[in-house]
Amino acid sequence: MAAPEFDKVTVLKGVKRVSMAIPLMFLGPIVIHSSFKNQGHPLYYPVLFLGILICLLSMFLFFRGIMTMVKGFFNDNLEK
Repeated sequence: MAAPEFDKVTVLKGVKRVSMAIPLMFLGPIVIHSSFKNQGHPLYYPVLFLGILICLLSMFLFFRGIMTMVKGFFNDNLEK
């Protein structure tokens, strides 16, 4: 019985996206927390908005990375 084949390029692309999302998962809450600590500052709302955008970007990249890896693992278009 042969080992199942998968598309290594697609899987590595997914791993790259997930590896970009992981630092953003930590950076977003740090930025949000720092904005909440400085509520009287004039840049409170832009910094809060930036932190929320970073969190949303990390969720998007993580989701797309997982979906890309799954697509690479279960690719039915490979030649047999």
